[in-house]
Amino acid sequence: MVLFETFYKKSGKKWEKLGLNALILPHKIAIFLSYPIDTFHCKLDGKGRLMLPADFRDKLKDVVQQGFVLRPGLFDTYLELYTMQDWMKVQSKLRKLNQFVKANVDFIRKYNAGAKEVKIDSLGRLQIPKNLIEEGGLTKEVVLNSVAKNIEIWDKEAFVRTQSDMDQQSFLNFAADVLGNISDDNE
Repeated sequence: MVLFETFYKKSGKKWEKLGLNALILPHKIAIFLSYPIDTFHCKLDGKGRLMLPADFRDKLKDVVQQGFVLRPGLFDTYLELYTMQDWMKVQSKLRKLNQFVKANVDFIRKYNAGAKEVKIDSLGRLQIPKNLIEEGGLTKEVVLNSVAKNIEIWDKEAFVRTQSDMDQQSFLNFAADVLGNISDDNE
């Protein structure tokens, strides 16, 4: 059985909500979730503001004040949205690369190119800079897709096209190739 729990801590004489939602797996293993689990459809207005669905905003309400980082997609024409905490984890990994190796510096430069800090305004809109709208190939209809460590922001047509590129049998074969050699030591 899989449960979702919200974690609390004792502060003085009362309990305070930590705001961390976690997936509770068998054997009481908690996986903390940074991003809403789902695919969300929304619209981009003419000024580059993405109106985020209320349930999406509610799931992120504990990290909204920290802000986000938006960057061009790594593998396709889409954008990647990171919480500030997850962005800092990525940057920490990049800082561990030897800065005296040209390939490392080239990778860091390319990876960070175009990254912008963004915030969700009081009306629940995410302002996307014009250059990132172009790089992400975004039009009016947009899909937010949650992946393990960020949210992908796709143009709806491009997202539908990528989803239909792989039939069910190909996906099953792909899953076996990618996940087939991973053992679950927790069972």
